[in-house]
Amino acid sequence: MIIALASPGIAATLEEGLDKIKRFLSEAAAQGAEIVCFPEAYLPGLRGQDFAVVPFEQRQQERVLQAVAQWARTYAVATILGMERLTEAGRQIAAFVIDARGQMQGYQTKNQLDPTEDQFYVPGTTRRLFEINGTKVGVVICHEGWRYPETVRWAAVRGAKIVFHPHHTGSDQAGVRLTQWGAASGPYYEQAMRMRSLENTIYFGSVNYALRFQESATSLIAPSGQCQAYLPYGQEGVLVQAINVEAATGLLATRYAPERYQEFTME
Repeated sequence: MIIALASPGIAATLEEGLDKIKRFLSEAAAQGAEIVCFPEAYLPGLRGQDFAVVPFEQRQQERVLQAVAQWARTYAVATILGMERLTEAGRQIAAFVIDARGQMQGYQTKNQLDPTEDQFYVPGTTRRLFEINGTKVGVVICHEGWRYPETVRWAAVRGAKIVFHPHHTGSDQAGVRLTQWGAASGPYYEQAMRMRSLENTIYFGSVNYALRFQESATSLIAPSGQCQAYLPYGQEGVLVQAINVEAATGLLATRYAPERYQEFTME
């Protein structure tokens, strides 16, 4: 299977964001990608960061989904689009999954919010798998993949060969420019990517915005826990890689035995 991880820069307008999505879908399709994943809440942008979020209500949500579904069909590439989902309860962070025919497969919400996000979003409450060209895939969103490894295991024990991880770490305004992937002196994020893959024996595709001061690279981690490939820090681009689905055995995930976690009580 050929997958793509798209890392665009922050969009100042809805039109700019849509243009970037279309361009990366085209580039990924030209390299044979079967599925492309974009960063967390790419449209309208993740709230609470150091950049302005573009206006985004029901009309804009419908416009984005219609446009991206059309491009997915035109370029014959499935798409995982990180964006907001508007509900009666409030805004959710979600990843919409559209197949290569332009049909909506569904969405995965962010169910474990970062504490700083509580003022902007409401959490989802359900998890689901998706199937692309016969391969099961899962989605976990940012904080979930860093701090709640059980979200990745949920997908792995149900047969996911790869879990996609749209996220946002870093800043366009200030910070440290990373130079070495997975450095011990750097932020923990890239090491966490390795663990989510290694502890489940699956692929892990982690997708960040292209920020001037990224704290984690857009990266593909193999089931061995090794970084297979990553995009250069701070550069827009699309990472297209072939994955060996048979290597994603899910061995360690399938050995998870929840019945062995019963609380001990003295009789």
